[in-house]
Amino acid sequence: MNSADFDVSELVMMGFAGPTLSPETLNTLRNERPPLFILFAQNYQDPRQLLALTDEIQAKTREAGLNTPALISVDQEGGRVQRFRSGFTILPAARKVGDHDSPDLAFELTRLQARELHAAGLQLNFSPVCDVNTNPANPVIGDRAYGETPERVAKIARAVVRGHLEESVEACIKHFPGHGDTHLDSHESLPTVHTPLETLREREWHPFREAIRAGCRFLMSAHILLPHLDPVNPGTLSPTFLKRYLREEIGYTGIITSDDMEMGAITQNYGAEEAPLLALEAGCDILCYRSESAALIAMESIRKALKDGRLKPETLMPSVERNRAARMRIRLASQSLSVEERLARIGAPDTARFIHERLG
Repeated sequence: MNSADFDVSELVMMGFAGPTLSPETLNTLRNERPPLFILFAQNYQDPRQLLALTDEIQAKTREAGLNTPALISVDQEGGRVQRFRSGFTILPAARKVGDHDSPDLAFELTRLQARELHAAGLQLNFSPVCDVNTNPANPVIGDRAYGETPERVAKIARAVVRGHLEESVEACIKHFPGHGDTHLDSHESLPTVHTPLETLREREWHPFREAIRAGCRFLMSAHILLPHLDPVNPGTLSPTFLKRYLREEIGYTGIITSDDMEMGAITQNYGAEEAPLLALEAGCDILCYRSESAALIAMESIRKALKDGRLKPETLMPSVERNRAARMRIRLASQSLSVEERLARIGAPDTARFIHERLG
């Protein structure tokens, strides 16, 4: 087996600037054939523009020779983390959903949300948050969590996973090994957590285990350091957490995607060329980059490490195969619905009315 059996872009999820594909991005699609994309608010204007963008991504990747659909993702949790807003149904924060303590309600809300995403050409949503909000001063989780107890979070997270899958959208649980007890924002710096291992197992990891049992096939790592368990590497770069605890102890067999590799917790402590190698060596299957330029640096670093022998094709191939299997499961809305039928599913009055009646 050699690196010619796969493209390094199969391991890198790429963001890009603007609501259309620029000449530079089109050039990247032709040369690198990336199959994994993440969209942000900067990529969105309105539902019709979004459909045109996701359809063009699929068309251009097919032209580049990709034999599976591209996997296009977004952070559409609800509340303060919702990249597509105007024209889409505005969803409540997770805490408000959790306060109702109703898996049935969470399932129906998520099914409506996923129906919109699927119609818009998205296949993966980085939701639900499985962190337990055990630190009231947490600057990054807060109302993004469904509650303060593992039982509440697990119960709602299971329903949210099922709601996504019901509408042909993959859910991604986050942020393993648990971001709920941090006091710093990993977007800015590297949080350190001292939660005992048994507490992690009983509290932080309970919602992850339950969401996995519900069928979740994607999991996002956290850029947090637990020095009593791995004194050197944060979760995303830690074989201890991703291989020993997640793969071996919990038994997770799905895809591990990093949190954004351009967050301060990573960029302030690890080089742009070194960080992607450490993440792959730790057990990540997909490295997430919000910008095209950083994604290209990561691809080149991986390519060089394969050439130099630091990375072995046979160690990366299981990740490639997991990622390919996910893309083979994709069912595109454009294959069965017209553009107008897809648009009719986004921001539908009945959806807004349902949310108002059930949540107020």
